Amino acid sequence: QVQLVESGGGLVQAGAALRLSCAASGLTFNMYAMGWFRQAPGKEREFVGGISYSGVSTLYADSVKGRFTIYRDNAKNSVYLQMNSLKPEDTAVYTCAARYSSNYAEVARMYDYWGQGTQVTVSS
Repeated sequence: QVQLVESGGGLVQAGAALRLSCAASGLTFNMYAMGWFRQAPGKEREFVGGISYSGVSTLYADSVKGRFTIYRDNAKNSVYLQMNSLKPEDTAVYTCAARYSSNYAEVARMYDYWGQGTQVTVSS
């Protein structure tokens, strides 16, 4: 049974940093590209960023580029989202997803497995 479990969310002030973690089990982690998505209340889910199965290649949404960093540790079956200079508009539920492919995708339906999400709230 595949499980993706996110952690690290919370309530922070604008300008602060958070690191989200996503621990995977039940799959051969190094064969999966990983993505992070977020969904704010009343808005559609959006792609935040993705990382290839090797960790060599990453892609970020324009809204987070330069502030967020995705990296992975295949030995620990984990992917991380380092979020710096957080803004109130980053408030959302953040979810990691796994795609059985060497490379990430920006479209949610291209992913095979999803975590339950973790709430990030940024106050002004």
